[in-house]
Amino acid sequence: MSRATAAARDTAGPSGAPAASSRPPAGAAGVPGAASGTTGPPLATAEASPRSARLGAWAELLRLPALFTVPGDALAGAAAAGVRPGPRTLLAIGSSLCLYEAGMALNDWADRAEDAAERPHRPLPSGRIRPAAALTAAGALTGAGLALAAGAGRPALAVAAPLAATVWAYDLALKHTPAGPAAMAAARGLDLLLGAAATGGGTRAALPCAALLGSHTLAVTAVSRRETTGGSVLAPLAALATTGALTGLVARRRTRLPAGRRAAAAPGLSGSTPAPAVTDALAAALGAAYAATAARPYFHAALNPSPPLTRRAVGGGIRATIPLQAALAARSGASATSLLVAALAPAGRWFAKRSAMRKVSIT
Repeated sequence: MSRATAAARDTAGPSGAPAASSRPPAGAAGVPGAASGTTGPPLATAEASPRSARLGAWAELLRLPALFTVPGDALAGAAAAGVRPGPRTLLAIGSSLCLYEAGMALNDWADRAEDAAERPHRPLPSGRIRPAAALTAAGALTGAGLALAAGAGRPALAVAAPLAATVWAYDLALKHTPAGPAAMAAARGLDLLLGAAATGGGTRAALPCAALLGSHTLAVTAVSRRETTGGSVLAPLAALATTGALTGLVARRRTRLPAGRRAAAAPGLSGSTPAPAVTDALAAALGAAYAATAARPYFHAALNPSPPLTRRAVGGGIRATIPLQAALAARSGASATSLLVAALAPAGRWFAKRSAMRKVSIT
């Protein structure tokens, strides 16, 4: 999908790695002289090093840790539509992942001149990836995303096509305009509707959840516009207010599905209401987790709108996307789906830690 808003965007590269150390990190390969008694790295290691550097540059360009915020869109959409996730849901997730990564690559291609001045460490201005390669990747990923959506059926393709158009319009034209945050929010909302369309064929029942997720993305994107300069108190305050409103909505209002879909849904999955008290409590707990993840960094950025705290606020907003998706699924009565989505949060943290890519942004 796009980014955000997926939510979503830049990894600042390996963080926390010392400039020099007497011993390499666990599992590190190809460090000259890392093993005592050696006169240099083995030939295979020396050959693998440039390849590893290229892979690392692409992982940084595509902001791989942020991918964990994407599957929850389709799963929450399926839950909101009152349909059990199935093979077509997987196709929708694959389409979302491809379109999201297309947006990441296209973002850096479009911003390569700006990044040369403000973020020279990024893969394109640093010369680790050629601009033509990033643009080619964006086109190929967009095509793959549309093909996967087509495999899920015409309703899914009918949502994926405007989603792809929104991604490209945001990166190439709307990002630095007042319409930028709204475009990012629309992309996240469409991504949720893609899951509903692919799984159940319709999107009407999922519109309220798409609006809630889009509101969160709108708030995060508005904050992200001042990542490098800081100085905005209004944006984090507005994001804080939005977080509070969304927390109340997902915790107190359960989606009532059509009677036919409630009867057809499997217990514990999308659309079932076997124990309303349990799903209500789950939605409230996940809503609280969402608020705890997003509110504190927003509050700090409002008190001191410096670039570092603004970037932390953006990171918190991105991480909060997963518990919000899980809360939306629980709000629809899909307790098992909500727990599955919630599990993506610790998985994403583990991956980010293992890959030393903890700083993710959406601009």
